[in-house]
Amino acid sequence: MKNVITLLICCLFACGATVEAQKKQKVILDTDMVEVFDDGIAMMMLAKDSNIDLIGVTIVVGNTWVTEGTAYAIRQLESIERTDIPVIEGIRKPIYPNRFETIKNESILFGIGDGYVGSAGYEEPESWESVYRKQYEMEPSVKPLDMKAVNFIIDEVKKNPNEITILAIGTCVNLATAVRMAPEIVPLIKSVVYMGGSFFKPGNTTPTAEFNWWLDPEAAKICVRTPFKEQIIVGLDVCEEMPFDKDRYDRIIAMTKNPMLKTMLKRNFLNTLFIEDPTYVHYIWDVIAASIIMDPSLITKEVTRYVDVNSQFGSAYGQSIAFDINQPVGTQKARIILNVDDARLWKMVEDYIKEF
Repeated sequence: MKNVITLLICCLFACGATVEAQKKQKVILDTDMVEVFDDGIAMMMLAKDSNIDLIGVTIVVGNTWVTEGTAYAIRQLESIERTDIPVIEGIRKPIYPNRFETIKNESILFGIGDGYVGSAGYEEPESWESVYRKQYEMEPSVKPLDMKAVNFIIDEVKKNPNEITILAIGTCVNLATAVRMAPEIVPLIKSVVYMGGSFFKPGNTTPTAEFNWWLDPEAAKICVRTPFKEQIIVGLDVCEEMPFDKDRYDRIIAMTKNPMLKTMLKRNFLNTLFIEDPTYVHYIWDVIAASIIMDPSLITKEVTRYVDVNSQFGSAYGQSIAFDINQPVGTQKARIILNVDDARLWKMVEDYIKEF
């Protein structure tokens, strides 16, 4: 009898372990959405992954305006038949008042690399509906949730304590505002994964700063100094180890069966750049961040450091800094990813492209 009871207990434990293994990882994607590469592909991969529960896509200012990002996210989710995933409009400007206006002074005084400033470089569209109709010449089948992204993040974290990973691949203003409004959610967040910063390489917008954290350094600083359980940073240190050339882009277009995605790929700025200069080499960013959530074993090299962001206006504005020792008071530890298995990662991307 004792042996039977022992066997039953073992079976119960085994069943519990199996259920736990099959439990999907909950993710909120916080993004300055564009079409296809890079944010769009990252979102669609997460939406299609059988082990990921993408519970929402919150839109933030960055490469695009919130109105644009909302329209692009909705259309791409429509194209892969995942309109059950809600899209939520977020904060439309960086934390610092008149940040976009200061960029002009920053350019004059210090220079900003190639001059790319994302949404700060053109007028804000009237609404997400106007962007959708103009871009796609049709009516959307769904609308964004009737709430704000910050409130969505707060509510979902409270409903799912210790279960949600937040993937922040744009500016950090949505997340920074959420933890300032509701600091009680900080210990309830499982992990935060960022695409941002550059610790051991030059920046891509200024000599010292990567674009996402340069556009809103104050928000990035708030986030990396918040005592989350885990912070993982995918910066230029790893992204610039993942070259993306014309041959690969052409192959991806050829393997895409989804007509809408094929159209997006062909009109994407990358395709234009590759046509103008077949030797041009680009990189991927957000796709790496999404991929390591889906498969952490892709990470082949990383370091753990105390991290900070320079929010002092000057030539190093937006610079991300890593400290091994003698870290400033208030800084937190983060895992900085330095290398991934690029062959396996590209195979993952291409396998999903075929499924879309």
